[in-house]
Amino acid sequence: MAGAAAEQRRLATVVESWLERPVLIVGDAMLDEWRFADSDRLCREAPAPVLTLRRRISAAGGAANTAVNVAALGGRAVLVAPVGADVAGDELHDCLDRAGVWDRTVNQPGRPTPVKRRMLAGNQILLREDSGDPDDALDPEGVTRLLTALSCATEELRAAAGGEAPTLVVCDYGLGALPAPVRAWLVEQRERYATVALDAHDLADWRGLAPTVVTPSFAEATRLLARAGAPTRPTTGIDLHLEHPHGDPSDGPSELSVGAAPGGVRADDVTENHPGPVGEPTPGEGRVALTGDGLSVTGTGVTVNTRAGEGVDRAVLAESRLAELRAHTGADVVAVTLDTEGAVVGGADGEPRRSHSTPVPASHAVGAGDAYLAAMTLALAAEAPLTTAAQLAQLAATITVSDTGTCVCRREDLLTALGQPTETMSHPALVGTDELDAIVAEYREAGRSVVFTNGCFDVLHRGHVRYLEQARALGDLLIVAVNSDGSVRRLKGPDRPVNPVEDRGALLAALACVDHVVVFEEDSPAALIEAVRPDIYVKGGDYPPELVPEAPLVRRLGGQVHTLGYVPDRSTSAIIERIRSHSQDPSPPTGEREPDPSLSSRTQAS
Repeated sequence: MAGAAAEQRRLATVVESWLERPVLIVGDAMLDEWRFADSDRLCREAPAPVLTLRRRISAAGGAANTAVNVAALGGRAVLVAPVGADVAGDELHDCLDRAGVWDRTVNQPGRPTPVKRRMLAGNQILLREDSGDPDDALDPEGVTRLLTALSCATEELRAAAGGEAPTLVVCDYGLGALPAPVRAWLVEQRERYATVALDAHDLADWRGLAPTVVTPSFAEATRLLARAGAPTRPTTGIDLHLEHPHGDPSDGPSELSVGAAPGGVRADDVTENHPGPVGEPTPGEGRVALTGDGLSVTGTGVTVNTRAGEGVDRAVLAESRLAELRAHTGADVVAVTLDTEGAVVGGADGEPRRSHSTPVPASHAVGAGDAYLAAMTLALAAEAPLTTAAQLAQLAATITVSDTGTCVCRREDLLTALGQPTETMSHPALVGTDELDAIVAEYREAGRSVVFTNGCFDVLHRGHVRYLEQARALGDLLIVAVNSDGSVRRLKGPDRPVNPVEDRGALLAALACVDHVVVFEEDSPAALIEAVRPDIYVKGGDYPPELVPEAPLVRRLGGQVHTLGYVPDRSTSAIIERIRSHSQDPSPPTGEREPDPSLSSRTQAS
């Protein structure tokens, strides 16, 4: 028991070490839509159930869900992806905002956001409707804007991480978000990223990327081997036969399905005229079919047969080809995911690592691969041993499949599964003053330090973000007190705030570095400081702590005072002045309204 507890603590240490690690995710982002209905009768027109819609849920899917999982696990996630200027795109933006993902997606008018719509009754998926076509390619302008967003996001993450090279995750699901020019740019810019993870339907498209890790499904791995013309007899002695037709069908958005292949035959019945399972896959679907005896597997356009005898399964087949997969992908690590059967992972040492999963209904496992990819990437980026990374990735995927919906693994859930206390308490980010006492008491009881700051935060900008990140680094919990609208008017003038307190509070609460936000009505935060009794009080400015008005109160309560300098030329007043100057035309056309002269009075600092 002591050994198991020590192992759990070791794994938890890795989870703690990847907190705030910068990760850029690029690829096919989509919206998952779940429609839950009741059905108690058949319609008269056909033997089909009559459905009554009860509720609808939207969630990030594809690359967007990978980004959500990175953020939920504690990483600093930035998503770059083309998103349509449509209702589905708006919903996807909302999903990213709620998850704390830095949304750097690029709007693509005329190109719809891919959507997977599922209709369920009794938690059983009855049908799925997919929209979004691989033929909806990015136009040249869209490619240019996507490359610009990639470059800017890379530098943004590097700056936020103090110059540290970010991690890159590529999610290529064949929906057109990563055309050849974008793939070529990523290959060319490989040295800008410390760790690179690749999850792609077609791994052959990514030659030259030299990823740290690739996470193909069994179907994707066999497809790559078939294309590469892999030898028919590996060194393990397992006799494999690989076939591949001319021209691949396009995968499109698909899910992995495993089951008995219609018309499947036993290995001892395989002949030249009857090479294996028939009836699967159907064109356009990324499916894998496994015969009942476990000896034959079919993927999209790929048939893998073995006569090795009883007991040979997909895990054995994957293990036998790990070295070839590493060679063909150029990856340091290959993790072949086997859905309900876990995964097989191999690195440079040639030793396969096998992990297992608990079989669950298909509706529970949607997006579990995204959780696996996110945890594997974060662990490797944190320089964890491969065995540890494989363990954490499988655990993250496994604990997300308890219910129907798109899977997201939270850092707190992962630590709880490892038997460790979680750092964040079960409180919302936006809290009232009456809740602060209980929140602070919980953190103090856990032996954690409290950092407190306050301000108007009217137009949130880079200076604010850097200031709050530095404040958060001083302790375990950051509470931000925000002046109410009336308080801001009294301090800044009748034309402030620009943004109402509801918007200012929501933006602050969405920042990963901010734990709790509270609004106060008074002109001074003195009453809140008395209630919170912060260990550290932080104020922005270039003056010494002795000149901070709240300093005597904080010190009397036993706390420390820190002042943090502002980012030069980054202030609310400067932003307002730039907006004002851009809106003023020195020679406006006849008939145009002159700029409002009252704007010139907006010169006070935030």
